[in-house]
Amino acid sequence: MKPNLQSHQPLAERLRPKTLGEVIGQQQLLGEGMALRIAFESGQPHSCILWGPPGTGKTTIARLMADAFDAQFITISAVLGGVKDIREAVEQAQAARDGLEQRHTIVFVDEVHRFNKSQQDAFLPHVESGLFTFIGATTENPSFEVNSALLSRAAVYVLQPLSPQDLERIVASALAIHDLPAIENVASDRLIAYADGDARRLLNTLETLAVAAKQEKLSEISDAWVLKVLGERMRRYDKGGEQFYDTISALHKSVRGSDPDASLYWLVRMLDGGADPRYMARRLVRMASEDIGLADPRALRLALDAAEVYERLGTPEGELALAECVIYLAMAPKSNAVYKAYNEAKAFVKKDGTRPVPMHLRNAPTKLMKDLEYGKNYRYAHDEEGGFAAGEQYLPDGMAPTDFYRPVARGLELKIAERLRELKALNQKQERG
Repeated sequence: MKPNLQSHQPLAERLRPKTLGEVIGQQQLLGEGMALRIAFESGQPHSCILWGPPGTGKTTIARLMADAFDAQFITISAVLGGVKDIREAVEQAQAARDGLEQRHTIVFVDEVHRFNKSQQDAFLPHVESGLFTFIGATTENPSFEVNSALLSRAAVYVLQPLSPQDLERIVASALAIHDLPAIENVASDRLIAYADGDARRLLNTLETLAVAAKQEKLSEISDAWVLKVLGERMRRYDKGGEQFYDTISALHKSVRGSDPDASLYWLVRMLDGGADPRYMARRLVRMASEDIGLADPRALRLALDAAEVYERLGTPEGELALAECVIYLAMAPKSNAVYKAYNEAKAFVKKDGTRPVPMHLRNAPTKLMKDLEYGKNYRYAHDEEGGFAAGEQYLPDGMAPTDFYRPVARGLELKIAERLRELKALNQKQERG
C-alpha cells in the first residue's frame, strides 16, 4: 500500500487555501470591491509588495495570484538566496515566455528586505520590461527596507494580523482534516491568544500538540495539558484572558503615574510570562503618544528606537532597550493634550458636514485653476514678519474657531503654550487693526 504523501506535509501546508474564497482574514484587501480583489479580477497581474506580520497569508496570496493568471511561479528566499537565484529566475521566465505555451512568470521574493540594494536593483530591468511580475513579501516597513526605485514600480498592500475569530476558523479547519483529539474551549482560546494573529504559529503549535497527544493517547486536549506541553511560555497568565489585560493595564497606569519601579516590575512580569516583546514595544509606543505627547517629544522617538533595537537583537539582549524605554516614559513629563485634541477633532469631523477648502488655500497647478482663483490671495508665511501671517484664516469658511489642542503646564508644552499665546495675540492685533 502506497503511503499517503499528503499526510507527511506540514499542517500549515495542508490547510493552505487553494482559492481566493478559502482565504481566512485580510478582507480589507480581498473582500468584494477591495483593492487586491480587484487586482485579481482584472486579468492583468502587477508587481506588488505584501507587507505584514508573519503568518498573515503573504505567500498564500502570491501563489493564488500565480494560479489566477496561470503564471509560472518562482520562489526566492532573500534569507538564503542571492544574485545567482535571481539570474536563474530570469532564465526560467525567458524560457516560459518564449516556449510553446508562452506563459507569464511571477517571481515571489520572501523576506525581500533581506536583499541588499544591488540585489534588489537586479530585478528592475526585468520588471520594467515586463519579463515577469515581481511580488515581494516583507515583515518590515517597505518605505525603509525596499529600494525606492523598486518600490515605485510596485503597489504596496498591508496585511493585518488575523483576528481571534479568523484563528477560530483555522482551528476548526485543522480539527476537520487532522487527527487531533477534541480541544477544550479554554485551551483553544489560549492557543489562539498565544498565536497572536499568526496562522502559521497557530498551526505549527497544533501540530506539536497533535504529536504529543497521540503519544500520550489523549482523548481531549485540556488547558492544563497545553500549559504543561508549551512550558514556560504560558505559565504566568492567559494571554487572551483577564489577567493579561489586567497586567498590561497595571503597566500602562504605572507609567502614566510616573512610578519607574512599578513600571519596570510589570514589564518584567509580562516578559517573564511569555508576552511577545514586539507587542510590549507597540504598547510603549502607544504610551509615548497617549500619555506624554508633546510634553517630551523625545519619548516617542525613544520608544520607536527601543522597538527597532529589539528587532535587531532579539531576546534577551533587546529586552534591555524596552526596560530603558519604560523607565524613561515613567519619568517623562506627562501630557494627554494631543490625545484629547485628536479625539475631539475626530468627533467634530464625524458629526460635521464636508466643508469646502477655502479658495486661497487651494492648490493651483494649472492655468484653469488659477483662472478660477484657486490659491488667490494666499499669504506665504515665510515672507511675513516673524514667519507668521497674522490674521490669516486656515479653517473652512464659516467654521467657528476651534480649541482642540490645549497644552498642559508641563515639559515642552509650557513653551508651546507660550508660543500659542503669542500667535493668538498677533491674530487679535491684526483683526483690531
